[in-house]
Amino acid sequence: MKKNVLKGLLLASSLLTSVGFAHAADVTLTVESWRNDDLQIWQEKIIPAFEAKNPGIKIVFSPTAPTEYNASLNAKLEAGSAGDIITCRPFDASLDLFKKKQLTDLTALKGMDNFSPVAKAAWTTDDGKSTFCVPMASVIHGFIYNKDAFDKLGLKVPATRDEFFAVLDKLKADGTYIPMAMGTKDLWEAATMGYQNIGPNYWKGEDGRLALISGKQKLTDAPWVDPYKELAKWKPYLGDGFEAQSYSDSQNLFTLGKAAIYPAGSWEIALFNTQAQFKMGAFPPPVAKAGDTAYISDHPDIGVGLNAKSKHAEEAKKFLSWVASDEFANIYANALPGFFSLNSHPVKMSDPLAQEFVSWRDNHKSTVRSTYQILSRGTPNLENETWTASANVINGTDTPEQAATKLQKGLDSWFKPGK
Repeated sequence: MKKNVLKGLLLASSLLTSVGFAHAADVTLTVESWRNDDLQIWQEKIIPAFEAKNPGIKIVFSPTAPTEYNASLNAKLEAGSAGDIITCRPFDASLDLFKKKQLTDLTALKGMDNFSPVAKAAWTTDDGKSTFCVPMASVIHGFIYNKDAFDKLGLKVPATRDEFFAVLDKLKADGTYIPMAMGTKDLWEAATMGYQNIGPNYWKGEDGRLALISGKQKLTDAPWVDPYKELAKWKPYLGDGFEAQSYSDSQNLFTLGKAAIYPAGSWEIALFNTQAQFKMGAFPPPVAKAGDTAYISDHPDIGVGLNAKSKHAEEAKKFLSWVASDEFANIYANALPGFFSLNSHPVKMSDPLAQEFVSWRDNHKSTVRSTYQILSRGTPNLENETWTASANVINGTDTPEQAATKLQKGLDSWFKPGK
């Protein structure tokens, strides 16, 4: 009987030990995200690469539909049921989560020094003291063009504004192609691919953006009005009926080969690669004259943070440090061409169009969209108001000066610089 008792104790001990080992080797981290399009990339590339080097930590990518993500995430965080890793939208939405103590301060996380202050700006407190998400990727603004059309008409890629309008004039005179595919029906297109695309060359990127926040500049000053003056000149080149043209209409016009130039965000690359039957190239926003300092909107789009209530904080930090590594940067940027690593380590793109966009970082100064930090926290919302203003200027229903005056009046109604 004693032998049976001993065997039972040994068996129980063995089972407990094995359960303990299984538990220790079975920490599962859940990633909350709005990028449901990326599920296959996570399952086939990102997760296997991390798990191969981190035995004992399993990753589950659990996306929500983009339009439902914010509300769903907020509800889960309030209920204590959110995943360990939180995919972070840029600027204020994530800052609010940090202020509510729902995201952990990651300032001292290993690997965070791989990112510049501009790269971290979207997930850093206003005073610059705390960073709460690891930057993953940005999108870059510029122009995608039909190489076959340019070759056919003997056009050279423009570097200056005069050259840009000379190309548009030649395209319009030839008549084979709509010179530029962009509509104003959806509003945001005019601001995002119009104003925020060409604007940084006028307001000098971060210098102008920060001057606007500090109150040293106003939207009625020349660096902010002049981009609208250029946008107003786009109207004759956008084709008949552009006022009723949606974002998807613009995409179709370009990918079907009916338009020669597309004011773009780099996020278009993957879709255009599958749809366009012609060679494509890209060029950055033209400068006033050759030799001028050039700027690009290199806008932070996505990061990842740590749920402050995660039961596996140390394991989650291992994953986040890996996201901050050059290995992750290479995997992610090549899996999703057009979403560029914010890591300071250079990443070689296998996609030539993506490589063209990201190469501009070598000779341009990067900035973020002017309306995204601080200036759109009140009502009226400057980001949304800029959509309407940009469309109105292109349509010709507002002059550049009228648009700027309306925007500054709205901002003055709630925003007090320095407070």
